Amino acid sequence: MQLKRYRDIAIVLLALAVPFWFLRASMRDPKQASGPDKVIVRIASPVQYAAATLARGISNIWGEYIYLVDVKDDNAAVLSQNARLKERVRKLEGLEEENRRLRRLLDLKTNLRTDAVSAQVIGKSTNDFFRVVRVTLDKEVKDIGPNLPVLSADGVVGTTIKGAGDTVDVRLIVDAGAAVDAVVQRTGARAFVRGSGDDTKYSCNVEYVQRTDEVEVGDLLVTSGVGRRFPKGIPVGVVTQVVKRDFGIYQQVIAAPAVDFSRLEEVVIVTGTPIDEPQASKDAPAGTPKK
Repeated sequence: MQLKRYRDIAIVLLALAVPFWFLRASMRDPKQASGPDKVIVRIASPVQYAAATLARGISNIWGEYIYLVDVKDDNAAVLSQNARLKERVRKLEGLEEENRRLRRLLDLKTNLRTDAVSAQVIGKSTNDFFRVVRVTLDKEVKDIGPNLPVLSADGVVGTTIKGAGDTVDVRLIVDAGAAVDAVVQRTGARAFVRGSGDDTKYSCNVEYVQRTDEVEVGDLLVTSGVGRRFPKGIPVGVVTQVVKRDFGIYQQVIAAPAVDFSRLEEVVIVTGTPIDEPQASKDAPAGTPKK
């Protein structure tokens, strides 16, 4: 037991003395260093070098880790800010588009030079190619009856069916029960645009186009103003197909509506009679239905 005790004391003293000797040898002037000091310095140099290298390595690793943590935090902040800016840009673009649509609608109401009320689309029929939409009026208006013209900034939308309070049902011109008296803008040829009622696409049949009339794909059809129902010169549709027949009075013409109904959001309901428009023409083409 005595031996073990002395051994432990010797180890402790040696452990305390060795660092002191190394420190003493390192601090002494090399010119005044004794032989044992030089031996201690030679032994200590590799250990000190290894310890310093290890310390630098650990320090670099820790610094890089802290740097990466900071970079990660910065990247997260930048990504969050970028997402907020994108969302803000998206909202601003939406407001800009809405403002553009409303300006066009206001210009339309001004150019109509008759009583009209604007409305927002709030409902559509359930099928993909709906034929009826429901709108809510921007202000209370009395006597929104049936068969009033409904327009958008792009052209003819259709006619009113019935109203209840501030909501009105509108039949689109692609419905089989809708019809508009029109002319080919390029040539002035008379036509009668009737909805095809096709459940697979938006299209209209252009009836009573005489076989001798010049009509081509891409021609714009506009309201004729006949009957003082629709204001004159409003786009109705664009000719998409012409089948010229070798017999009969009329040729077969198909048109697509001028309005993109899938994106219809605002409309104008014409409640007054268009002014400065001609009375119903007495020389309408034979067979043209009365409206």
